[in-house]
Amino acid sequence: MVSSVSRELLRARDFADSRYAEPLGVDDMARAANLSRAHFSEQFKRTFGVSPHAYLLTRRLERAASMLRNTDYTVAYICVSVGLTSVGSFTTSFKRAYGMTPTAYRRSFPPAANRAMVPACVTRVYGRPQHRTFREDTGPPPA
Repeated sequence: MVSSVSRELLRARDFADSRYAEPLGVDDMARAANLSRAHFSEQFKRTFGVSPHAYLLTRRLERAASMLRNTDYTVAYICVSVGLTSVGSFTTSFKRAYGMTPTAYRRSFPPAANRAMVPACVTRVYGRPQHRTFREDTGPPPA
């Protein structure tokens, strides 16, 4: 059976996973777990093997890496959209985690436009002739 502290820690971890893009900090995670910051940080690290701050930063960097691989958004936009506020700090943290800057990481993958999936129905609409050539379309409507 999961102890109540573990259940509270899982709630805080889920909170961080679902709201990483918001201005969220360790205090917010501790509140979600209904624990004091110090007790929460200690228990979180003991349970998950990483500090709450490091966990949250890791989630943000994972999402940023996904966006760098799969979109053409600017690095600054990605930085802000994953809940970080400083592009410089983002670049430093990203390089520490992935071994290269966000821009170099993006260059190591094919452009997102090359992998864009276009639904078949859209392809058919845009693949149709632009000008109608059928006679029945040019005459007056039948009476």
